[in-house]
Amino acid sequence: MPIPFPFGLLLQCSGSGKFLLNCTSNQTLLIGIPPAQYRVVNISLNDGLLFVKNITMPTTATALHDLDLSGGQGIWRWAVTNKTCETAAKTEASYACIATHSVCVDAAPGYRCKCSPGFDGNAYINGGCQDIDECSMPDLCDGLCSNIEGSYRCIPCPKGSTFNPLERICVSNGHSLLPGLPIGLGCGIGVLVLTVGLVLFVRWWRRHMQRKLRREYFRKNKGLLLEQLLSSDESIAHDPKIFSFEELEKTTDNFHSTRILGCGGHGTVYKGILLDQRVVAIKKSKIMDHNEISQFINEVAILSQIVHRNMVKLFGCCLESEVPLLVYEFISNGTLYDLLHGEHNTTFSLRWEDCVRIALEVAGALSYLHSAASIPIFHRDVKSANILLNDNYTSKVSDFRASRYISIDKTRVVTIVQGTFGYLDPEYFHTSQLTEKSDVYSFGVILVELLTRKKPILLNCYREKQSLSHYFLQTLQNGRIMEIVHPQVAEEANASEIDELASLAEMC
Repeated sequence: MPIPFPFGLLLQCSGSGKFLLNCTSNQTLLIGIPPAQYRVVNISLNDGLLFVKNITMPTTATALHDLDLSGGQGIWRWAVTNKTCETAAKTEASYACIATHSVCVDAAPGYRCKCSPGFDGNAYINGGCQDIDECSMPDLCDGLCSNIEGSYRCIPCPKGSTFNPLERICVSNGHSLLPGLPIGLGCGIGVLVLTVGLVLFVRWWRRHMQRKLRREYFRKNKGLLLEQLLSSDESIAHDPKIFSFEELEKTTDNFHSTRILGCGGHGTVYKGILLDQRVVAIKKSKIMDHNEISQFINEVAILSQIVHRNMVKLFGCCLESEVPLLVYEFISNGTLYDLLHGEHNTTFSLRWEDCVRIALEVAGALSYLHSAASIPIFHRDVKSANILLNDNYTSKVSDFRASRYISIDKTRVVTIVQGTFGYLDPEYFHTSQLTEKSDVYSFGVILVELLTRKKPILLNCYREKQSLSHYFLQTLQNGRIMEIVHPQVAEEANASEIDELASLAEMC
């Protein structure tokens, strides 16, 4: 039998002579001193037990009087020193539980050492506690076993297989270990196809609903009427394109805020780039009523008949959105109103020659509308905010929403009054009779703006609101015109030029 530490064969290895272990020549392990001597049958380190059998029965008192040897055999409980685990652990030199993965157990009195659960061996020596391979133990795991330090992991055999205890493996019940593989693959592919089909159907349904909604918007926005109007009118100078809403979404990055050129009372203007690389301005109006949609159709019809270098060019429109969209040529330098009244960030200085040139360009555009167009057109909202300036500060008359066709045989028409205060013809305002003179009056106000750089509605010396036209006429009648002329104009133009422009404005 192997004799484990802390038992020994030498005198110094035991605390007392009566505990000395002795191996005889016939390989018998004895303990004790004759005549009280016993044969050691087994030693349990973990439980602190010594199993012995009686060899001699002395007549005198036994030296091991505390043994129970009834029946000729006994169990001797032993412990290390006469200390508790807590006390012994503080004395590292003499502490017996030195193996890794060992634990101390109080024996009362004394203590014993044993290996931690999942480990087995001698807890009294370095490296004495070794991991137990539970997977090699029979009846511990009837499945796929994997040993881990201090424990093990047991996974039941897969469906369709059973555990073979002899070979300690899972074996098939006569079928494949994966009998459901074809079914699983079939179900997986079916779910995948169903998911893809559902996604494609949802996309198709959304596109279908968008097309349906856009067709409805096209009908509501009188798209059919505009198509008939453009196809039947022989006076059309160029065919404006009817854009799809999808085209304009791509052109403006889905109408991104960084593409906004300006916002006003009638809507928002976006900058866009068409597929042919033309830069355009796309006007997106606010929600329209039935009357405003009619004005929109009117603007498209009028602009499609106009080809003039000082008129903004219409490339087309879109009727597939909730509000119609107009696509114009892009005019880069804002409006004349912004330039005159300091609301446009630019280093450009409007010289007297520029003022005269812009006046001539606007006059030429209005003359074209009134006389040279196939059917006379009255603009009805001539103002400096509707005069755009391109890269070269060439003027472009814009915004024909309020414009009206006039039969060649007529010189006036009765309409609902439309226009902007400060530019509105007083006679038209009171009589509702629209004539070409209404546009001429508004042009006269622009001339006064060019001379004075004052807004069409201003505060007079009494801090009262007054129209620029009345203020100009009163000053002109009092012979004090130079008092209201802008200093730059007074410096760059001579008196006769100022008088001529002032006289022209007065006649308007």
